[in-house]
Amino acid sequence: MNDTSTASVARPTLAAVARLAGVSNSTASLAFSGTGPVSDATRDRVLAAAKELNYAGPDPRARSLRRGRSGIVGVVMEERVGDAFRDPIKIALLDGISDSIAAIDAGLLILTDAGETAQRIEDAPMDAVVLIGCSPRLDESVAMLRQRGIPLVAIEGNPAGEVLTIGQDNREATRVAAQHLYDLGHRDVALVALPLDRNRTRGPLTDELIASGSSNTTIERLAGARDVFPDARGYVTRGSFVEEGRLAGHALLDDPSTRPTAVIAQSDLIAAGVIRAAEEIGLVVPDDVSVVGFDGARVDGLWPYDLTTLVQPAVDKGRAAGAAIVDMLEGSVAHPATFTSVFHLGNTTAAPRA
Repeated sequence: MNDTSTASVARPTLAAVARLAGVSNSTASLAFSGTGPVSDATRDRVLAAAKELNYAGPDPRARSLRRGRSGIVGVVMEERVGDAFRDPIKIALLDGISDSIAAIDAGLLILTDAGETAQRIEDAPMDAVVLIGCSPRLDESVAMLRQRGIPLVAIEGNPAGEVLTIGQDNREATRVAAQHLYDLGHRDVALVALPLDRNRTRGPLTDELIASGSSNTTIERLAGARDVFPDARGYVTRGSFVEEGRLAGHALLDDPSTRPTAVIAQSDLIAAGVIRAAEEIGLVVPDDVSVVGFDGARVDGLWPYDLTTLVQPAVDKGRAAGAAIVDMLEGSVAHPATFTSVFHLGNTTAAPRA
């Protein structure tokens, strides 16, 4: 009995397509790659033959072996994948990286240190790695990747060793926002921070928590605010989410006796949550409390507010990281870069009530 239901079907080959189209293997390959002196008529003939044979294109595994690469760039984040994809800045960074690595026909592999991915950072098949906001606790993994000879680029992290870094003026940008509030007359200003430690501890901001913190971005933005308001108290969230900002807003604003006149939030999503909390307890923004964000991200449901914020070029940062990876893989010299945020004056800040 001929059991065709379980028999393995051989994958059509490029050579078979070339024979059917009446061209050489190299011409068929050029027709698929879209490069080289191949006429439109020849390309159409090759593609028609491929369709007839149900041939989808060259085997990517064989192409990887010829190039000596996997065709994969790893992106390592410390947060859970689901959380990262709720953050518009993380998505913008990934868009920028993808734009740049398209030049070498590479794809992205998302890895986290949260135990979610099947691949481990140390042995995943990849040609290069971008670390997004990663802390020193990944030192061991970074050292192992360097030992494997894998090019590394960090975005805003604080990795060990001589890892090329794409930076952001987090301290200076936040100082500009704080100075704006000071110039309006605010003296009682509270801070709402992104996570400081690996456990993403939520709660009041303490000196002990800052001293033990491992998030470079959070620490730099706190430092910028305290350059202007040295004694500013605050609250630490578990991430850049509206609901986290709402919880922080209630913690800071519910008690009239300790209520600040302004809040500096470390992301626009957190700032939106603070505004929501203010509205829930009957406060008017900015008449009763001013709110500043960071990122310049589009936040659904924020209308009629035009958030006062620091606009960061997240896509450009991702592109710079991706371009550095391409340079490294192509044998060129890659260079670090630091990006500058732009202050945007919206309608969520005003002078405090007399």
